[in-house]
Amino acid sequence: MSDNAIVFSVITPVYGCSTSLYELYLRLVSTLQSIASSFEIIFVNDYSPDNAWHVITDISRKDRRVKGINLSRNFGQHYAIYAGLTYAKGKWIIIMDCDLQDQPEEISKLYYKALEGFDVVYGCRKNRRDGFLKVFLSKLFYKLFGYLTDTKQDSRIANFGIYNSKVIEAVLSMGDCLRYFPTMVRWVGFNQTIIDIEHAERTDGKSSYSFKKLLRLSLDVILAFSEKPLRLTVKLGLSISFLALCSIIVFLVLYFSGIIQVIGYTSLIISIWLLSGIIIFVIGIVGLYVGKTFENVKKRPAFIVRDKLNIEDN
Repeated sequence: MSDNAIVFSVITPVYGCSTSLYELYLRLVSTLQSIASSFEIIFVNDYSPDNAWHVITDISRKDRRVKGINLSRNFGQHYAIYAGLTYAKGKWIIIMDCDLQDQPEEISKLYYKALEGFDVVYGCRKNRRDGFLKVFLSKLFYKLFGYLTDTKQDSRIANFGIYNSKVIEAVLSMGDCLRYFPTMVRWVGFNQTIIDIEHAERTDGKSSYSFKKLLRLSLDVILAFSEKPLRLTVKLGLSISFLALCSIIVFLVLYFSGIIQVIGYTSLIISIWLLSGIIIFVIGIVGLYVGKTFENVKKRPAFIVRDKLNIEDN
């Protein structure tokens, strides 16, 4: 994957931000030319509903350093990133969004920090310029994800960062059916650090991550990268068994002391409904893991490319 002639590969998944692409391209070129002799910009069109692919086509015809990947359908942001990584040839890989909230001028800061001996440098959005609901849902997702995976997560850190090609090679070697780029990078290790960056207001389009999509993403990622939900269900079962044992002792004492003549109908019904609900819940958790295993066994491709621009097959 590495090619010494190319210093930087900038990968940006594109969805619903076609009017930002020209400005993004110009600002990227201005920044990259000041710190490197050669680079490539890879736009990955994730089946954007606007005319994004036409814009990418126009830019790539004028500048062969711009490469385009057009996916056959909407696979999702992290699969689009994965597609771009597959074709990247730079020594350093930069991942960023296309809506200009990740500012191209911050790349220099990330790169110079990486030259201090780091393989991965994440950009931390110290003043996040997003709406209240998106920030709240993001914090909730990362807190839940951190708890269920026993890892430290920060909602201010997303995909924007610079990554050494050997880190990307390690990520591409992973056979996970679910591709969630931040967690994959953390899992492979290497020398990683974080620096503060400026985060801009969104000027084009709106976030495609609704509450429903965030909930689905969080569930998929947790099931793919953690077995803690299974361990929690075991603890839940043990706790209920302990409480049930205590209840039995109490009822036996009350019965033999003559306080209770007949065990009540209400307590019986409550016990049946409670235990039935817990059993169904546990079976559901196990079923989700079985489903994810089934998805992995099918070995379907992570993405399908419909068109490519200025890209030669390896």
